[in-house]
Amino acid sequence: MTGLRLNIGLAIALLAAMILSLAAGKVWVSPAAWLGDDISALIIMELRLPRTILGAVIGAGLGMAGATMQGYLRNPLADPGIFGVSSTSALGAVISLYFGYAMAAWMLPAFALAGAGIGMGLLALLAGRTGSLILFTLAGVILSTLAGSLTSLMISIAPTPFATTEIITWLMGALTDRSWDDVKLALPITFVGMGFLLATGRSLDALTLGEDAARSMGVNVYRLQWLAVLGVGLTVGASVAAAGIIGFVGLIVPHLVRPFAGHRPSAVLIPSALAGALLVVIADSTVRILPTVSELRLGIAMALLGAPFFLILLSKMRRELV
Repeated sequence: MTGLRLNIGLAIALLAAMILSLAAGKVWVSPAAWLGDDISALIIMELRLPRTILGAVIGAGLGMAGATMQGYLRNPLADPGIFGVSSTSALGAVISLYFGYAMAAWMLPAFALAGAGIGMGLLALLAGRTGSLILFTLAGVILSTLAGSLTSLMISIAPTPFATTEIITWLMGALTDRSWDDVKLALPITFVGMGFLLATGRSLDALTLGEDAARSMGVNVYRLQWLAVLGVGLTVGASVAAAGIIGFVGLIVPHLVRPFAGHRPSAVLIPSALAGALLVVIADSTVRILPTVSELRLGIAMALLGAPFFLILLSKMRRELV
């Protein structure tokens, strides 16, 4: 019942945060004006509501992807970015911006999703059919490094300063000016990806005993690897396609919920999704109400939050090893 109470509590907190997100901004809109016929109702229905829903969807996908990665690699510092899929997805989006294809509707998300798909294929090719965690991790690092280098190259040789600015701004990650079209893109892809991630639960529990023990218990490690690749690839690819790179969500939220959900990887998946959605919605509401001239990018805000968290976590692990 502990897990059920945790999920209900997180769901209620998420609903409250989403309602607050609709009101929050440089201009606060009271609930009484949400269903009217004036400009306030238009702001809510066409700007803030899709932005809030998109933030919750992206956060849920990234949170569950992070929990899956930490369970699969048995490493509390693992993050969806280690797969390299986010880097290849970002590279696809940068290519569309570099060549001007992003001017056409849906082209930037299409290129980002294509980049994620190519990244998943290359990852499976590099890792091979062994299901080895070491090969898989090294393949992800290689892919991430290569895609990051190519992205930096395209920024450095961008044909115009405008293209450079567009690429850098997009890579920072944000939910600014997102519409229902972005929700329609990200929501189904993220939910399919989360379905694959949920299917890894029992196998991840067995994997905590070690690879050999998991195999002896009937776990198909190669199938598990593919479920993880597809799940993380779809959730991260949808996130990057809709909002750019938003980091650290998958690193932070599993650690926040694990003391309450228990240490079985399968028990952390759903709470991590709910906590990830809650974190992104709260962070996005915060960047909107900050007294800055221009809105702080959500990706930067998450990095400012995630980097200290990562250092604290690293220091804690170091003390435990000494």
